[in-house]
Amino acid sequence: MTSSSKRWLALAMLASFLAAGIPFWVVPYDKADLPNALWHPGLFVAGIAALMVCMSRVAPFWRATVMITLSICGAVLARVMAGIAQDPTSHNLWPFEMVIAFVVGLVAAAPGALAGSVIARWRPTRTGEARS
Repeated sequence: MTSSSKRWLALAMLASFLAAGIPFWVVPYDKADLPNALWHPGLFVAGIAALMVCMSRVAPFWRATVMITLSICGAVLARVMAGIAQDPTSHNLWPFEMVIAFVVGLVAAAPGALAGSVIARWRPTRTGEARS
């Protein structure tokens, strides 16, 4: 993986992290229930990011899917850490929150990565040959 590819993957992860995180972070803690609080249009950014990363051959299907999924988990983890800093007893079930975030992230990233992989497979490479 080249340094340029790493940068593009990191940018896709950052976009997914912010698009999924910001709407989740602004919901008051007592109103945020997982997974409902994560189901918002920001998850489309994660799917599109996975699609673009795979379609442009920056990362293969599994790497793109896992990395974008982990960025969604990172958004939830950021909220957990902020909540624990305010009230140490607020997130007693944080491992379950992480599992839920992983599943939601996987549901958002996998279809995009799959579509991007299919497109990349049939799209010609720079030399004009289809990837086999």
